[in-house]
Amino acid sequence: MSVLFYVVPGLVLAMALTMAFVTVRRWLRLRRAWRGGLTAEARCLRVFTTTHGGGESRVRTRMHHVYEFTARDGRRIRFEEEDGPATVLEGDAVTVYCTDGPEVVATAHRPGDLKHVAGVIGILAFLGVVVVFCVGFMVAFHELADL
Repeated sequence: MSVLFYVVPGLVLAMALTMAFVTVRRWLRLRRAWRGGLTAEARCLRVFTTTHGGGESRVRTRMHHVYEFTARDGRRIRFEEEDGPATVLEGDAVTVYCTDGPEVVATAHRPGDLKHVAGVIGILAFLGVVVVFCVGFMVAFHELADL
């Protein structure tokens, strides 16, 4: 039975660390696109929303945009992005920031947007608290189990 006091916090710890990894990886991809030094004109091909929640919980709606542009080497690049501006509609032209090479990374988000920085810092701070709590819980249980 005492194994549960290690397994459950261990699973929560693994989930928190995975979420932190994904958050940092997405942030680095976004920065890579911004620092790639290239811009291109893209067309918004599609706009759609997804909703999560409902019933007793709060409903959260996210707006998604699908963009397409031509890379410097002539390839057509199509990508989807979440949380874009609600003012961009299908057929609109937008500026995308991108990298060059075999794997093109692109974003339509403006560089230096404080919303993204604050979001990443907030998520990582919350996940850090979860990690510290889980480790502290397992250490405290281990110390109490030895008594």
